[in-house]
Amino acid sequence: ALASCGADSPGEGVASAPHAGDAACRQFADGYPDRLGGQKLTFTDRPGVAVWGENAIVLRCGVELPEPTIDPCATVDGVDWVFREDRSEDGGKVVVTYGRDPAVEVAVTEEITAVDDVLVGLSALVEPVKPYTKCVGMDDVPAPAAPSG
Repeated sequence: ALASCGADSPGEGVASAPHAGDAACRQFADGYPDRLGGQKLTFTDRPGVAVWGENAIVLRCGVELPEPTIDPCATVDGVDWVFREDRSEDGGKVVVTYGRDPAVEVAVTEEITAVDDVLVGLSALVEPVKPYTKCVGMDDVPAPAAPSG
């Protein structure tokens, strides 16, 4: 087998997340889809890491659990995903599961225009992990009581 070198090699520079050895992360590895967002699965040689295309889609399982945030959240097939606006750049997006342990982070480059298709493809993988909380919107937050005078 030939291996390519250079920064554009799939998986190049992608580190395993701190909790990549979690049993659920190991189980996810058995279910990575062969194709995702029109890209072929190209790299799974590091614990908790999967890459589709030339790093077009990078999944890291076992990242730190996200804190409550005001970043946008989308529920896809029962799985809450938070769009990490502070880490999304150059037209790409970084999303992380919310309310599930282990947390899964997915980074997509600007060439992936259908991020929702990617999340649909991965939600089935993540859904069996029981949620401990969920995203809430402004409509879910009770209004403050009127001050009594």
